[in-house]
Amino acid sequence: MEHFVKFQNVSKVYTMGEVKINALHDASFEIERGEVCVIVGPSGAGKTTLFNLLLGFYAPTEGEIAIDNTPLTADNCRRWQQRVGYVSQSLFLTDGTFAENVALGIAPEEIDRKRVKEVLEMAQLGDFVRSLDKGMDTRVGECGCRLSGGQRQRISITRAILKNPPILILDEATSALDTESERLVQEALEKLMRNRTTLVVAHRLSTIRNADLICVVHEGRIVEQGKHDELVAKNGYYKHLVDMQKF
Repeated sequence: MEHFVKFQNVSKVYTMGEVKINALHDASFEIERGEVCVIVGPSGAGKTTLFNLLLGFYAPTEGEIAIDNTPLTADNCRRWQQRVGYVSQSLFLTDGTFAENVALGIAPEEIDRKRVKEVLEMAQLGDFVRSLDKGMDTRVGECGCRLSGGQRQRISITRAILKNPPILILDEATSALDTESERLVQEALEKLMRNRTTLVVAHRLSTIRNADLICVVHEGRIVEQGKHDELVAKNGYYKHLVDMQKF
């Protein structure tokens, strides 16, 4: 169920005509099975590039990414993607029903409605969906226009729960939400993260403080890594981010 993730001297250079952008340089870190690794750093530091490499959207320019000591390659990338749950602040929704959007990609007649009901409860959407005239057969509207930001985000979480992946990648999953929506989404995420290997870009100090490993990214480099107390004691760049609340 759990995985071991290793980045070994990973670099990524984007080429735009004659311009080369060093988005990530010589990144190395390891995550043990079942651990939570938090990636922190300012906007544009390289956090999303790191996630895109782990998801197999791009190949490293240099270095190697390994899962359970097996290098991630073009040949096994698709198989790996099927085992990853990805929750971001950007979510694609169809103008279909709640059930169809939770079980996206599954034919309507093949949807396990009992399981969809269970994951709606786990993502704290159960009460809301039951209050609707057609329940989970209610249409969400084009791009989810009938839903709040928090409700759309929790649908993203239901998809990850339904997939039951061994590894979770949470990319700024609560950064665009109001306080109440963030609380509900965070509670759903914490349930989802239990007993799974998780990489997360976090903005809540409580999530960061409890992480097994924190990787601090600055200008495309991992400049510090360790646990919260260790990094604060170093009085370096991470301490500066904590003091300024800039994640």
